[in-house]
Amino acid sequence: MGSTVMQKWDVGVDRYLVHMQVERGLGRLTLEAYGRDLRGFSRFMIDRKQPPGGVQTEDVRAYLEHLAALGLSPRSRARGLSAVRGFYRFAVLQLGIEHNPAEVLKSPKPVAALPSVLSATDVRTLLAAPDVSTCLGLRDAAMLCVLYGAGLRVSELVGLRLGQLNDREGWLRVTGKGNRERVVPVADAVCALVQQWCASGRPLWVKEGARQPGESALFVTERGTGMTRQTFWRRIRHYASASGIAGKVSPHTLRHSFATHLVRGGADLRAVQTLLGHSDVTTTQIYTHVAAEHLRVLHATYHPRAV
Repeated sequence: MGSTVMQKWDVGVDRYLVHMQVERGLGRLTLEAYGRDLRGFSRFMIDRKQPPGGVQTEDVRAYLEHLAALGLSPRSRARGLSAVRGFYRFAVLQLGIEHNPAEVLKSPKPVAALPSVLSATDVRTLLAAPDVSTCLGLRDAAMLCVLYGAGLRVSELVGLRLGQLNDREGWLRVTGKGNRERVVPVADAVCALVQQWCASGRPLWVKEGARQPGESALFVTERGTGMTRQTFWRRIRHYASASGIAGKVSPHTLRHSFATHLVRGGADLRAVQTLLGHSDVTTTQIYTHVAAEHLRVLHATYHPRAV
């Protein structure tokens, strides 16, 4: 019985993930997140001896209570429920399961948290931290400037390939989530720095004619292989610490800062949505809250009748 239940779950989850990859065009990282959530759910149901077709609403509710007991945040629990709900929508249509036990459950309401952003001064300090007289510093400076200058996700940054930057016209062609492509304008100073990296830095690490995994990557390591998210994460933390910037600084901090600075400067929200590659403008709207909070702090600090 136990092995049969496990096999049904494995087959069902695998088919769903293939469907999400082929039909929805989801990227590797998104698929891995769905897979983790659904494997955790299936293990919980296997322990309860429930095959996919036997799961009831109270079983799903018990799973959410289990996640809460593990200390998962409301946002993480909501994501887990969303994965289960999506799986059963597919299962009803494709696996012969009669009902969706998660359909009637409400998602745990996440606590709204404003993203951490850097001030314009801190951004300038961080971007100036690498020593561009060295190959390593030149690469890192170019990566930091592209990350902030184009508002990229770190996966988009390390995934850049030669030819995606049109430095003559000043735009960057980016492939984001769901393999959706967008074009982002890039400042002349950023283009010049990338040109310098490609002319005098990158060739030292990727020899001409060499057949290496990173030879088409725009940003590479000393070994000539493509940069990873983890490596760049460590580099940005190094520069933030060396610059004396307080708090945790991650690659996404610069993306948040890019969007927030645009909104504070009066940029149209739809334009910011396009630049960030958000499929829904409601995702972008959080930056209006960040800008409003900034105004509130300024008012409380400087207005004579604020208190």
